[in-house]
Amino acid sequence: MALGAIALVGVLVYSSFQQTHERYEVCVEFKGATHCATAAGATYEQAVRSAQEIDCQLLANGRDENMVCLDGKPLSVRPIR
Repeated sequence: MALGAIALVGVLVYSSFQQTHERYEVCVEFKGATHCATAAGATYEQAVRSAQEIDCQLLANGRDENMVCLDGKPLSVRPIR
């Protein structure tokens, strides 16, 4: 029983570290305004998308603008080590 609990804790710790393996600063420009956010994820795509979502939530006004912002390409992407 104790061995099972130790194994479970080990898996949880390992998966937590894997989810934040990649970390990037992403800058987005939307309607003449720019915002940069930092986010982490298990992959490059997840980390960049997460940071872009933060940027767009702060730059866009409403759901429709937010969706347009998210469809755009980031202005810059910089790895954080």
